[in-house]
Amino acid sequence: MIDLYTFAESLKSENCEILIDSPMSRQTSFKVGGNADVIAFPKTVDSLVNVLKTASENNIPFTVMGNGSNMLVKDCGIRGIVVKTTGMNPEIEVDGDTIRCSAGTSLSKLCTVALENSLTGLEFAYGIPGTVGGAVFMNAGAYGGEIKDVLTSVQHISPDFIIENVNATELNLAYRKSFYSENPGHIIATAEFRLQNGDKNEIKAKMDDLIGRRKDKQPLEYPSAGSTFKRPEGYFAGALIEQCGLKGYRIGGAEVSEKHAGFIINRYSGTAADIIDLIEYVRKTVKENTGITLEPEVKIIP
Repeated sequence: MIDLYTFAESLKSENCEILIDSPMSRQTSFKVGGNADVIAFPKTVDSLVNVLKTASENNIPFTVMGNGSNMLVKDCGIRGIVVKTTGMNPEIEVDGDTIRCSAGTSLSKLCTVALENSLTGLEFAYGIPGTVGGAVFMNAGAYGGEIKDVLTSVQHISPDFIIENVNATELNLAYRKSFYSENPGHIIATAEFRLQNGDKNEIKAKMDDLIGRRKDKQPLEYPSAGSTFKRPEGYFAGALIEQCGLKGYRIGGAEVSEKHAGFIINRYSGTAADIIDLIEYVRKTVKENTGITLEPEVKIIP
């Protein structure tokens, strides 16, 4: 068994970049969170497997993440090693109407490659600030589209650190959940999408329209994790929060956006504790006034 920092140094020979005692506020879209003991950026799937397997064999806890756009790290930080997939091979493979890429690929880059190849079906994802792995994990969606509409297969790493290929039909993709959200021991490595041939000008026009709508309606100028709460069946979280008079409500540096009540933003250099307290206050207030329990969409770590 080796200690954490000896292990971290060994990663340099595993095709992996590392950061030691580094703030998670630099790795998440909320811009909060204490330091992680070690942050690793594997560059290949094999390197990712080796990092996870070696950490497990040495009883070193690990947390796998993508761009940190749907994650809230507590002020105490993260012990052990944080493994970020954003350092993986950035190449995107296009084969006819099929696109393959690593889990760490940004959705915006994936959408741009689809546009360049006149492939339609991913426009809804343009502007979602996450990675492919995160999007598959939560079956991300917007403006009437979802990842399940275009995903064909996933290559993942099993809890036994075996690389497996799985058809999308086996992943139980539903609103904001999947096989992976129910089985977090499986780590997404790559994904494959099947799109349709389309007109490049029409695809670009739709992408421009959707990004314009996001800028008009969402508080993109402030740190956040996107929609803070899942949509309750038959309702919209933002409308319920606004109905309760919570637009602009603030705890510390965290605020319910005045632009879109479904977003909690880090407006005044808040802490993770501020954001967590505000999430709980909003949930409590909405429950008391409407009887509806809001479920957070953002993942709180640890």
